[in-house]
Amino acid sequence: MPRDTPFLQVADALRARVRAGEWAVGDKLPSRARFAEEYGVGQSVAQRAMERLIIEGILEGRAGSGTYVRQARERRRMVRSRHREERGGSPFAADMREHDHSGDWECNSTARVPAPADIAARLAIDPGDLCVMTDYEFLADGLPVQLSKSWEPMAITDGTPVLLPEMGPRGKIGVVERMRSIGVRIVTAIEVPRPSRATHEQANLLGISVGDLVTEVERTYYDGDGRPVETADIIVPDIRWEIAYEIAVDQPEF
Repeated sequence: MPRDTPFLQVADALRARVRAGEWAVGDKLPSRARFAEEYGVGQSVAQRAMERLIIEGILEGRAGSGTYVRQARERRRMVRSRHREERGGSPFAADMREHDHSGDWECNSTARVPAPADIAARLAIDPGDLCVMTDYEFLADGLPVQLSKSWEPMAITDGTPVLLPEMGPRGKIGVVERMRSIGVRIVTAIEVPRPSRATHEQANLLGISVGDLVTEVERTYYDGDGRPVETADIIVPDIRWEIAYEIAVDQPEF
């Protein structure tokens, strides 16, 4: 979203003033009518700017009282590491426990979905080959943390107990453990992070604004033969999480 959008300009100005200490934590801000007059915009523009800072955790609205400065939300670090897959159970749930959160997720799987060309290329299958597609909404203490859309070739999982990723006795344990239960040993993953902007649907699910910065991670798991067995697009709101990668360093033998 261009930065010349009026409400973003006002939001940027108000954010800078809060950070400069013009209002301290707990102070009540002037009315939206005052800001509208000060910045030469309509009251609806001023309201959107203030709502933007509420979403960011810089301001808070109090019913019947007004808008106040609050301590900005902590931007947490999400560490992507091989250790995520070595702890057993769900890697996401384990990540959230490390942050003292309760991790859970909602999902919806659809079988027999023809692979579009870009997904087929990532999975080394032909366009139109049948896959299981699963949409995820990951939650921490009931609040949205990230989204994911996963694709698995039915040629690998059809006729097995893990056809639907989150159903049955092997559900909710993560891709690596599920695949291992049917004799498919995942040995590596490639992740490609890219900056992006939240779509309307993503913004609604994540509780952020349309056009907000997100990190889109394209992840693909490979078995010991180099065959892709699952690929996913993961969406993480940049305002709440930074992504860090832990890289193992081989130690030389002496």
